[in-house]
Amino acid sequence: MAKVTVKSLYKIYGPRPQKALPLVKQGISKDELLKKTGNGIGINDASFDVQEGEIFVVMGLSGSGKSTLIRCLNRLIEPTAGEIHIDGQNIVGCSDDVLLQVRRKKVAMVFQHFALFPHRTVAENVAYGLEVQKVPPEERIKKAYEALEMVGLSGYEESFPSELSGGMQQRVGLARALATEADILLMDEAFSALDPLIRTEMQDELIALQERMKKTIIFITHDLDEALKIGDRIAIMKEGVVVQIGTPEEILDHPADDYVRAFIKDVNRAKVLTASAVMKKPDGVVTLKDGIRVAMRKMEEVGISSIFVVDKARILQGIVTIDDAIDALKRGETSLQAIINNDIETTDGDTPLLDLMPIAIKTKYPIAVINDSNKLLGIIVRVSVLAGILGEEAESND
Repeated sequence: MAKVTVKSLYKIYGPRPQKALPLVKQGISKDELLKKTGNGIGINDASFDVQEGEIFVVMGLSGSGKSTLIRCLNRLIEPTAGEIHIDGQNIVGCSDDVLLQVRRKKVAMVFQHFALFPHRTVAENVAYGLEVQKVPPEERIKKAYEALEMVGLSGYEESFPSELSGGMQQRVGLARALATEADILLMDEAFSALDPLIRTEMQDELIALQERMKKTIIFITHDLDEALKIGDRIAIMKEGVVVQIGTPEEILDHPADDYVRAFIKDVNRAKVLTASAVMKKPDGVVTLKDGIRVAMRKMEEVGISSIFVVDKARILQGIVTIDDAIDALKRGETSLQAIINNDIETTDGDTPLLDLMPIAIKTKYPIAVINDSNKLLGIIVRVSVLAGILGEEAESND
């Protein structure tokens, strides 16, 4: 279900933007528009949906329009044209009262520069949004304490911002947004002012929080590694235009144009791509009831020397090799149970390829991809790990 829907959104800066709008819609370039009218293009016909509970990352270089876009989503910047639907309600052109309620109840923002009040305690800073909502003092402080616990700052409630590190101050900013219990978090370059190590910790913290809270998060960044790490989907912007939207794996595997291709060329694919990106359906599987002869016939049909065994619910039991099957038949055995090998490597679909490299090097058999119930989802042959890491470069050298 779409929590946020953006339709044909434009933001034109400068004199008489409505007069310049038709030229933009006709495809005039950014430089031509500036020369002809004195107007600048902030957002050019952006359309996308953000699903409930996902982290949607918007990224691009400086001047790409990403920060303008996020500020349009709560109308801190007024769009020139288009629609922004939050929970199905178009907030472009809505009354001030409706917009105020959206800002207070549905959308919270976390800024790059922490924007904390130096004269207020940490808890008072976190409670500020609730104070604006006229929540009673006792209740807002209680919620502030709860939000601070969520971000790992229990014990710092009565400290002042100056007594905290940069990373801790950003946690306060995040707690302030969480305390309002808004469904949608807008995060504008929220971690870019932090030192690299603290930034990584905050990324991990956000991912962990999202696992528990299932917020809808729209996150702005200029850092592709950050986008790939935290984003369920990523929108890449250039000169106000959304040039591609996709999952991290889709963007790495199928860049839309040379601009996106230049972005991803130095990415460590092994850290980003996961097992699910390179797994394939097993060439064949057998069930416990099939017997040794059936297993041998299936191996012969697809030209493989081992085959996975599952039960009737497709729960993985192990693997059978052609050599073990032949030896068992010579002994007069017919049941697969006696020759199933349980010494196999398994993984889940979210495991990064980097973590699979040492496994792929040492294992004799394909790696089985399973879910939490041990159900077989697919297999990964060793060469697929290397091919997934090398990506297009490997394909071009085939």
